[in-house]
Amino acid sequence: MPDILVLSAELAWPFAIALAWLAGEIIHRWINVPRISVYGVVGFAVAQAFPDLYVSDSSSPVTLLANVAFGLILFEFGYRINLHWLRINPWIALTGIAESAATFAVVYAIGHAAGMPPLTCALLASLAMSTSPAGVLRVINEQNSAGQVTERVLHLVAINCVLAVFVFKVVVGVWVFRTSGSLAQAVSHSAFELLASAAMGAVFGVIVPAILRQLGQVGREGSVAFALAVVSLVAIAHAANLSPVLATLTFGLMARHRRVVITRTERNFGAIGELLTVLLFVFAVTTLDWERVVTGAALALALLAARFIVKIASVAVFAHPGGVSWRKGALTGVALAPMSVFVILLLEQTKYMGIVLVDELAALAAMTLFMEVLGPVITQYALVWAREVSSKD
Repeated sequence: MPDILVLSAELAWPFAIALAWLAGEIIHRWINVPRISVYGVVGFAVAQAFPDLYVSDSSSPVTLLANVAFGLILFEFGYRINLHWLRINPWIALTGIAESAATFAVVYAIGHAAGMPPLTCALLASLAMSTSPAGVLRVINEQNSAGQVTERVLHLVAINCVLAVFVFKVVVGVWVFRTSGSLAQAVSHSAFELLASAAMGAVFGVIVPAILRQLGQVGREGSVAFALAVVSLVAIAHAANLSPVLATLTFGLMARHRRVVITRTERNFGAIGELLTVLLFVFAVTTLDWERVVTGAALALALLAARFIVKIASVAVFAHPGGVSWRKGALTGVALAPMSVFVILLLEQTKYMGIVLVDELAALAAMTLFMEVLGPVITQYALVWAREVSSKD
């Protein structure tokens, strides 16, 4: 009997990934729902049906693979960011800062009104600021989307994710150091961690393109080199307790501005990238518990509605100064809906400190599940309504 249980545990993740991929292909072709939404539904269903088989900690191989998958997506995401565009149109950066700050303030106020402790409110608000780069980029690539809304969404996601990581790290730092009462210590610790992460990504962004130039290969071999570099970067960041999110995002940003070309056919890092993406979106929801989802559902719906409205309104307000119509500004805000994968992996990275924050945030569990399924669908419709979806597979 124990041998059967061991065998079942070993087969659990391959079974879930295969089932999620198959369901994603069938349902996507049937009703054109983003595949990643289906991956989330399947992942949550199998995890609730067999909870003992889908238990992972921050040091498990599945968690590491999920972080590698996220790192590959963040590298590609960073590669799409154009710093020159942000310099010539500073309204985009201002929009991202204002939208993130407004989201934090509104979510914090709702959490406080619901009777949450201040630190819990701040944690919830910092995570609500973010938009999942994985969800947005997968939908954009799947729909072959291009245009003003698409590019603004990519840049706004990058801005509010960096801000969310910083605020989240500060709040977690306060959580850890609250016995000392030193806010300055918490902020400085978080700032050092983020600066070190960005510096490490920047170093990779200089060294890897330089090696590729010496080898004279920036095609398929270049993709392999970047993938291996991302794996190494994620592993080093975890070992050093740094932020793999910021490190891989900076790596992609530097690679773009070192003039290394990644062709369109190499997006998602080919078949292995597709496989890891399925694992990532399945993994994200296996960390959620049905009872917590039910407990936090009512507050989660209120928070999601507020987050959704604030993001749309904040982006729309800056639309005309930023050079687009009110309609495209509002659709850009609509496309910022996804948040699930980013939130889960940030929370997983705090477990090495002995902090299990999901237990404190039942509403966050419900928000994560809802946005795992609905977020990509909302983003897809926003891009379609913006008339930036050129073709469908």
